[in-house]
Amino acid sequence: MSKIGYKFKNQALLVRAMTHSSKSAENYERLEFLGDGILDFVVGDYLFQHCNDKAEGELTVLRSHFVSEANLCKVFDELGLEKEVILGKSYQGQISKAIKGDIIEAIIAAIYLDSGLENAKKFIIDKLDLASFDSVVDDNYKSQLQELIQASFKCKMQYLTEKDDKSDNFVSKFYMDEDEISTGYGQSKLDAEQNAAHLAIKKLFKDF
Repeated sequence: MSKIGYKFKNQALLVRAMTHSSKSAENYERLEFLGDGILDFVVGDYLFQHCNDKAEGELTVLRSHFVSEANLCKVFDELGLEKEVILGKSYQGQISKAIKGDIIEAIIAAIYLDSGLENAKKFIIDKLDLASFDSVVDDNYKSQLQELIQASFKCKMQYLTEKDDKSDNFVSKFYMDEDEISTGYGQSKLDAEQNAAHLAIKKLFKDF
């Protein structure tokens, strides 16, 4: 498929990478599992090699941005793959962001199985535009916080979010185990949780 920028020797791998479970038991799900691991490794290795001035926390957030569902969905759309997805008749509606991200990971695995790591690595570096790391602005604080805490602590994380009837806004409290770390406010549940996460990052990772 010319859109991908890679010519498969084994076309069956590409077909499987583009096939949803609603169509066949021979679908992308196992490939997606493998591709997820390859993607994490290649992005981590690239950032380690090219970002000598960045601390571990900054590298973690950059990796989180590149491997995020939102970024993979953007790559899917840029490649114009929507009409190439093989769906069963039972599938209704537009292709979800989650499926788009899974398919990109499945394609990565398919390339790896077809010809090895170097070509999979080339696809990731080129299509995810890893060289743009200096211009990345990641304001998904919930994702950042999760990555940072998983790298530094062993604890349970949770948001307790409810609507404030007096102000008609949402209030979100972020906890690590039983400890309340921060409180955020917003006009939506997501906004309140993002604000709580932002405050938690500032509190827990002051040099970040």
